[in-house]
Amino acid sequence: MGQTVVEKIVQSHMAEGPTGRPLRSGDFLSIRPHHVMTHDNTAPVMKKFQAIGAARVKDPGQPVFILDHDIQNTSAENLAKYSSIEEFAREQGVDFYPAGTGIGHQVMVEQQYVVPGSLVVASDSHSNMYGAMGAVGTPVVRTDAAAIWATGTFWWQIPRTIQVVLEGRLPVGASGKDLIITLCGLYSQGEVLNAAVEFVGPGVATLSMEERLAVSNMTTEWGALVGWFPADDTTIAYLGERRAILAERGVERVAASDLDGWRDNPLGPDDDAHYAGRITLDLSTVVPHIAGPDTVQIATPLPEMEKERIEIHKAYLVSCVNSRTEDIAAAAAVLAGKKIADGVEFYLAAASREVQATCEQQGTWQTLLEAGAKPLPPGCGPCIGLGAGLLEAGEVGISATNRNFKGRMGSREAKCYLASPAVVAASAVAGYICGPTPFESTSLRTGFTTLTPPEAASEEVEILPGFPERVQGRLVFLPQDNLNTDGIYGKDYTYRDDMTPEMMAEVVFENYDPEFAGQAKAGDVLVGAWNFGTGSSREQAVTALQSKGIAMIIAGSYSQTYLRNAFNNGFPCIACPELVERVRELLAGEIDGGAKTLIPGDEIEVDFAAGTIVFRKETFSFPPLGVVPQALVVAGGVENKVRQELGIG
Repeated sequence: MGQTVVEKIVQSHMAEGPTGRPLRSGDFLSIRPHHVMTHDNTAPVMKKFQAIGAARVKDPGQPVFILDHDIQNTSAENLAKYSSIEEFAREQGVDFYPAGTGIGHQVMVEQQYVVPGSLVVASDSHSNMYGAMGAVGTPVVRTDAAAIWATGTFWWQIPRTIQVVLEGRLPVGASGKDLIITLCGLYSQGEVLNAAVEFVGPGVATLSMEERLAVSNMTTEWGALVGWFPADDTTIAYLGERRAILAERGVERVAASDLDGWRDNPLGPDDDAHYAGRITLDLSTVVPHIAGPDTVQIATPLPEMEKERIEIHKAYLVSCVNSRTEDIAAAAAVLAGKKIADGVEFYLAAASREVQATCEQQGTWQTLLEAGAKPLPPGCGPCIGLGAGLLEAGEVGISATNRNFKGRMGSREAKCYLASPAVVAASAVAGYICGPTPFESTSLRTGFTTLTPPEAASEEVEILPGFPERVQGRLVFLPQDNLNTDGIYGKDYTYRDDMTPEMMAEVVFENYDPEFAGQAKAGDVLVGAWNFGTGSSREQAVTALQSKGIAMIIAGSYSQTYLRNAFNNGFPCIACPELVERVRELLAGEIDGGAKTLIPGDEIEVDFAAGTIVFRKETFSFPPLGVVPQALVVAGGVENKVRQELGIG
């Protein structure tokens, strides 16, 4: 069986993992990324790095520090934090970009830290954006970033891949932002959750570089871990332009021979690569869409939304998804010679200082200012609820950003919609949500096919000393899909420093089922459902289960953040959808009766060497855990494992 693009790129960056065969979906391995970017969160990563006991960054050329999130905050405390990050970068020899340079993801692309075939990570969820460059871009948590600084590597599990085949061409007036909003609304039932998405097909060539960046960026909101585009003539032309610009500044990260290699030997999937599913979409049927309010999973065609004449109070052209040169030019074309409506505030921030300078040269920046736009420094800001221009209670905003979660851009009593830069600009002029030109609704030509995976060959794995060959315990079933971290470990305890392990064990799953703590016991094997552990990144949603003595978790699927936190704390988790489906079938009566925690009294046995689970004399298979995740469990978590590698304590 051949490999997908993601499997190929990951294979080329593997430091440790399965050998003797090509990598495939489900494999755990250790990866040496090309680069790791951190922004304002460099400060807490520094604390983790120091807590591990590391003194020097293993490869100073690997990390990149870019200050971008809270740059409007000029308090002494924030400036001191920024200074400490800059000083640390200087001491360690790490590339550093101060506040005002731009948003980290944009700077990473502009400065050519991201190239075709590379694997680049960042301690930020929108690292998916790097996929527009033909790279694998994916987020890591802060502990991972600290581990990469110390050892040069981090662990990852290769996700399944969904292929998205684009045909046709977007009609005039529709943009890449409309494409990704449409996809988020069309396929919002977990079709791409925690998957890698490969965009292919003749429609790809019709999308500009900036449109691809926007689409890849928002595959995060779609639920994917990677949003990859092939590196074609458009990509190579962009890379060549950026190389020439950087060369004038005496910087070379891409050689002419690199450009020739990417052009002559484009990276693509094997003909017999396996995909978990395939989406087809005719771009010519996509019209501008509006996402929201307060969710990206509701996408309404603009012609339908216009009928409602929804009044707005604030409009935004900011963020890493849609504040580049083309985006600002699109808004300027709408606003030329016009004024922002009375009662509307329109906020503007370029994705980088360089983007702003280009727009100033082109005159588009001045056009927006003359229309009444309020400029902000190149950085994040209102998109993440920081700085000037936040939504207040009762207000409605329309934004060319990537997220409109309730309360993210200000008050939870406000409403926020997402749209393309052109629609945002037109709405700012009109005072209500509308487009710059009339559109008629069309029937989208699209489809989704689930593909049956080939039967995996049986595979025995080496069991490391200290890792159990088998786990046997009482099955405890939690049937709810999307059981979130607040249900596992409530917010009332998350920020309390006085919680002992015993206290944590008493309140685990309190928000989901107050009876759980009294029913579960040490040694139980917890079986969850789909997307287990979704929600926040709180590590206590893992450590509370460890405190309770739960032996391990089996689920249909996991939130990727939860899975990372689990293994980072040395807590084994495996995915076995077939087992979960069977348990649901066997316990259907109790589930339908509303039971939240089901303990049928049966034991379940997990054989890690064979990759099998036995329950009620039925056998189920799961991808065996290789040496990389086993080593994390044996060490008691990633921080201990890093200390071992560094010979500390």
